[in-house]
Amino acid sequence: MRTTFNRRAFLRTAGISMALPYLESIHGKTEGDHPAPKRMVIIGLKLGILPDVLFPKEEGILNPSTPYLKILEDHLNDMTLFSGLSHANQTGRLSHSSELTWLTAAEHPGLDGFRNSISMDQVAAEQMGYRTRYPSLVLSSEGSASQSYNRNGVMIPAESSPSKLFSQLFLKGSPNEILQQRKQLEADKSILDGLLDQTKAMMKEANSADRTRLESYLDSVRHAEKNLVKAGAWLDRPKPNVRVSSPDDIRDKGRIEERIALMFDLIPLILETDSTRVINMGIQVDHGVIKMKGVHESHHSLSHHGQDPVKIQKLMKVESAILSQVSRLIHQLKRTKLSDRSLLDHTMLLCGSNLGNANNHDYRNLPIMVAGGGYRHGQFVVCSRKDQPLPLSNLFLSMLNNIGLKIPAFGASSGTLDWG
Repeated sequence: MRTTFNRRAFLRTAGISMALPYLESIHGKTEGDHPAPKRMVIIGLKLGILPDVLFPKEEGILNPSTPYLKILEDHLNDMTLFSGLSHANQTGRLSHSSELTWLTAAEHPGLDGFRNSISMDQVAAEQMGYRTRYPSLVLSSEGSASQSYNRNGVMIPAESSPSKLFSQLFLKGSPNEILQQRKQLEADKSILDGLLDQTKAMMKEANSADRTRLESYLDSVRHAEKNLVKAGAWLDRPKPNVRVSSPDDIRDKGRIEERIALMFDLIPLILETDSTRVINMGIQVDHGVIKMKGVHESHHSLSHHGQDPVKIQKLMKVESAILSQVSRLIHQLKRTKLSDRSLLDHTMLLCGSNLGNANNHDYRNLPIMVAGGGYRHGQFVVCSRKDQPLPLSNLFLSMLNNIGLKIPAFGASSGTLDWG
């Protein structure tokens, strides 16, 4: 049985080596067996995309009718563009609070009494991630903030260093590092054992309602203990051997396009080696002053353009650069073969934002693109009817179902979103 690796150990791992692709013989598959597993990649654009430069005027077949679709022209038959999707009640404590809940659908982010819920990527990781070394990877273009939240509503820190990520995934750790990882796992297990004993003792004096809550807590602790056992098993398994050099980090955060490119280059390698099947990467708000020809402002300040045509043109340069890297990533996934199909066919790629219009922090009519995953694509789908948006959770539920999780609901879903 294939298992996963504890995140705490993941953050400490160091170590180099070409990644072996997913091989049917290694995974016990023969011709006629189940197809290769499905993957999920999420790219969150926290400052949105100019809607008028992205969305076509009419619903229907996708064609390069807008500047941003022109950038994605080579992949329009492999993707679906949605409008009219949103989460309800996303006005929060801060103007950008909706980034907390883009993948969870929890309401009123950041206000008194708010508690986030589990993000869509982590639902997938819980159910399918333990067959790989890492249940999921959470990445960032800058800093550790992420849009991934565990079942307790706690944010999972992101990795923003391509060189550290490469080391954690593909470089063999020293014997001492492996020993320290094993000791940490044993310490974690000891803590959980103590929690189990204390909780069982409390059960004897608890009333019926508290006993139910404690049973649920015990189930969570037992689940965590099982995961630690699986994490330990990965310490004895060699990491994938890769003929790729470790990337050099770009320290200047203003070089946003190059930083995104370095991280995106690792995604096909990660998926091909089956190091994880769930990846979530955030394109952050704060990249300082953007270092790009003709642009000398921050991405954030340009997003608040106030309809200034000069600012809009500069913002388009930044957003075009980001979408060019998305296009490049899709190309890499298409050219990588897995079994008899492309890696993109086995990977569902979601690219979108928590903001429909960053200029006024509008969280409605979100820009959402889905590529690959075995769907029938090539359409622009307008989901709102009579100005009533459709829950974005419906799409998330459909995506979770697509990778084999037959769950009845997610977030604020009212059903699934089917198209094609």
